Amino acid sequence: MTLGWLAIVRLGLVQMALGAIVVLTTSTLNRLMVVELALAAVLPGALVALHYGIQITRPNWGFISDKGGNRTRWIIRGMFILAAGGILAALGVVQMETQYWSGLMISVFAYALIGLGAGAAGTSVLALLATATAPHRRAAAATITWLMMIFGIAMTAGVVGQLLDPYSPAVLIRVVSGVALTALIITFLATWRVECGVEAESEPDPVPFREGLAEVWAEPKARMFTIFVFLSMTAYFMQELILEPYAGLVFAFTPGESTTLSGIQNGGVFLGMLTVGFAATALRFGCLRNWVVGGCLGSAASLCVIAILGGYALPDTLLPAVFALGFFNGAFAVAAIGSMMALAGEGREKREGTRMGLWGAAQAIAAGCGGLTGAALADVMRTVTTDAPAFGIVFVIEAGLFLCAALMAMRIMEGSPRQPELIAGE
Repeated sequence: MTLGWLAIVRLGLVQMALGAIVVLTTSTLNRLMVVELALAAVLPGALVALHYGIQITRPNWGFISDKGGNRTRWIIRGMFILAAGGILAALGVVQMETQYWSGLMISVFAYALIGLGAGAAGTSVLALLATATAPHRRAAAATITWLMMIFGIAMTAGVVGQLLDPYSPAVLIRVVSGVALTALIITFLATWRVECGVEAESEPDPVPFREGLAEVWAEPKARMFTIFVFLSMTAYFMQELILEPYAGLVFAFTPGESTTLSGIQNGGVFLGMLTVGFAATALRFGCLRNWVVGGCLGSAASLCVIAILGGYALPDTLLPAVFALGFFNGAFAVAAIGSMMALAGEGREKREGTRMGLWGAAQAIAAGCGGLTGAALADVMRTVTTDAPAFGIVFVIEAGLFLCAALMAMRIMEGSPRQPELIAGE
């Protein structure tokens, strides 16, 4: 038996709860450290990078969840770790106000827990979806779970922003603790007996983790897909820290207009995700490989247009280009996740979690270094040329990475003996 639509939505609730806790550390606590505590922006940046770096443990969590055929317990344990890390991170910020070094040590430990918890819970959710979702539902399952995570991030950011005003350390602790507790309750209810209707898996071969990971890495398709994930996600995140400064410096956007630009981009991502999920599942139109390749090519084209527009600096022309970038980014992301679910079951049996963990680690590392690389390249180029061409060169480099990712996707996903599973509805 496979997961029904209700079970998929329930796992989407877990993703929503996970995103609700993580967004507190990447936005709210980040802002408090820089503004209220007047600390250098590099500090919260380093802590967020730590939480991404810790997620290199995702293959280990996936390997552990492969054993025993019960992934729900690792989802719950991961959320416990994540919730504890979120609360400790808030305590660390409060402690920094009076005792900086002890607060910093608490924060380092807390962000390490956040990385571990997100890795354990997130990998186990994706592994469960990969092993128990019918092939023709994978695109829709990816769309549902990711849209629900985005919704959780957006809703939490908005609600917490209202509850924190006026700010005080006590209010911060209460609000963060409330979010963490709510996320745990949602996770418990969402995962309750969710695996009961799924056929139990037999115990995989009792091999050590290193040997199990080596077995997966030895599979050409798994290895190539890992490189594809790293390349494409690096390209995906390279513009994250430079698009709004580009709009402000080159197109003279105000802070409010830059925020609107970000909203337009996220709206495009949302629409792109919906389009692929609906087209590949309800309309049975196209295969996931073509959506991945199309998303990469469309993203590359949009980035080139954004780079070219810098020479004209017409504000009205930037908005549709950024919306198009968001649309193709969203289409690519959902199709890639759906393809990931399909490819996770190929190769040695009972290693789906290990493969998902390996690809999740590649994604986390790419997310951590992609934004940093884009910002660093922009800074370097701005020392040798003016703003418009400096940012434009970075966007073109990013487009080149998307083109490389598209070529890799075509190579990885064609000629597979299980290729029909990648076609929605077959």
